[in-house]
This record gives sequence, C-alpha cells and structure tokens, in this order.
Amino acid sequence: MARLIETLLLTALPASGKSEVRRYLARLDGDAVRRDFGMGPTVQLDDYPYVHMMRRISQELTARGEGPVFFPSDDRTFCDPHDWGTLIELVNEDFHDLHERPDLRPDSAARWLLERLDAARARAGAAPFLSVLSKRTRRELDDVLETEARKLLKEKRAGIPQSLEDRTVVIEFARGGPEGSSMPLPAPYGYAWSFAQLSDAILERACVLYVWVTPEESRRKNDERAKPGRDGDASILHHGVPEAVMRGEYGTDDMGYLIDASDRPGTVRVETQQRVFHLPVGRFDNRNDLTTFIRDDPSIWSAADVEALHSGLRHAFVQITR
Repeated sequence: MARLIETLLLTALPASGKSEVRRYLARLDGDAVRRDFGMGPTVQLDDYPYVHMMRRISQELTARGEGPVFFPSDDRTFCDPHDWGTLIELVNEDFHDLHERPDLRPDSAARWLLERLDAARARAGAAPFLSVLSKRTRRELDDVLETEARKLLKEKRAGIPQSLEDRTVVIEFARGGPEGSSMPLPAPYGYAWSFAQLSDAILERACVLYVWVTPEESRRKNDERAKPGRDGDASILHHGVPEAVMRGEYGTDDMGYLIDASDRPGTVRVETQQRVFHLPVGRFDNRNDLTTFIRDDPSIWSAADVEALHSGLRHAFVQITR
C-alpha cells in the first residue's frame, strides 16, 4: 500500500472493538502497519475522556444542589443533544493543537477544561454554563476536578508529537440513534451530522474505519467490559455505557445507510455548509468477536487470535486504500 492514511476516523457502536483495534495498531511494528494498513505511527484522539469529565461536572453540580449541565443523572444521556456537537468541537480543537503545538501550561487545569467545555458548547449551539454558576461553585469545581483535569491535560500534552510527518492521526468516537429509528437519522444524531461538524482540516485528509457489530452484540460487550466505579468510568477500555443510553442513543447507527446511499462507491458522502467530501470507508466485520482478547495481557495473546484480527483488519484497510 503506497498511500499513507493521514487521518483515520475510527467509528463503531460502543464496546464494538474500537479501542481494542486502536491498542493493537499502536503495538505493531511500523513496517507492518505501513505495509498492511497504509498507516504511519499513530497519534490518538478520542472524545470519551471529555464525556467522562462532563459526567463528573454534572455529578459535582448535582451534589451541590445545582441543576445538572450535561447529564440529568449518571444513567441518562445528554440534557441537550447539541452536546454531541460539543464533543466534535473539542476534537476539532485537539486536531488543531496537534499541528500548532501550543504551550499548554495553565495555572489551573480544571479552569482550563471548564472554559474549553463552555466555549465548545457555545460553538455547538448549546447554552454556555459557566456564567450561570456562582463564584463559589466555580471555585469548588476547580478544586474538586483539578486532579482529573490535570491528568487529562498531561495526556493531551504527551499526545502531541514533535512532528506529524509520516504519522496517522486516529480519531475515535461512537455515534448512533434510538432503537428502532428509520434512516436517515435526524440531527444531531448519527454519523452524518457529526461528520459534517468536523473541521475541513480533518475532512480534507480523512478516511473511515467502521467496526461492525450488531446493536445487540454492542450491548452484550458493553455489559461484559464494564468495571464498576470511577476507575472503570475513566477507562477507555473498561467504561460502561448506561442501558438507557445504549438503547436511546446507540440502539442503531447510520453507517451502513451512509455507505449504501453515497453517490461514490466505497465512500461516505459528507456535506458541510461550504463543501462536499467523499471519505474512503472500510468496514471491519467484528460480528464474530475478533478483538476482546486485546484487553488481556499481550503475553497471553494467542497467535491464532492475532492472525484472525490482523487478517480482518487488512481486508477492511484494502477497502479504504484501493
């Protein structure tokens, strides 16, 4: 494969195997990744850490008798569905920072994060929230969230390489719609809407890898991977999505519809306000679970499991780069 993939949108329903695929690719020898998948060493972006912090903010506000901002409770989805766009705005910002490499050294990581969330929310069409909080509540949020926000900031800084030359940026996120929905999914649900909110800088160089499982299998694997408590909630590999959210937000998705409806075979058509993009797409069939073993210690991975996963991924990447 001669053409290097610059940006890969890694998409699927929750617990479908996205993070396991990402972990596997990150461990491979660089020559094998380029030869078999057309990718360079990966740089990783993911919107889930922001979802976790949104839940933490809502938890802390609820504990103080304030109205929740992002989530009404731990087992429910967004109060305002435009916050799907908030996540995309944060991804756009993270992608921009990969290229600009800003010197991120705020005195308060929590204040830095809260202000980023507030600004991203405004750009997405949701109501900013910091201005309605009392000074006391804002100080308390700064204090209680500082450790977690500092960890997120540290990971963000560590994930910005000296150069993106010959690297592939992998952007992971999941989108869907209510169980039983007909297509096309209405905004702001599904991939059609979220893709259209991505920056031109992302879309101009992006391909899509879709990890394909059924909604039923997604729910089963979600229950299987979830570890209780905050450690599990903060983990990319072991967080669980509440059942109501799995059925109300991820009961279906529109990737198959978008592939079939595209006016250019082998692509997903993305229409923004100014432009039309055709993103090459590959579908990795994970309905017969090929990825769960990746959560185990690599020392016990079997050669047969590795070969089955590698072969399935190679087939999907051929679809992208042909």
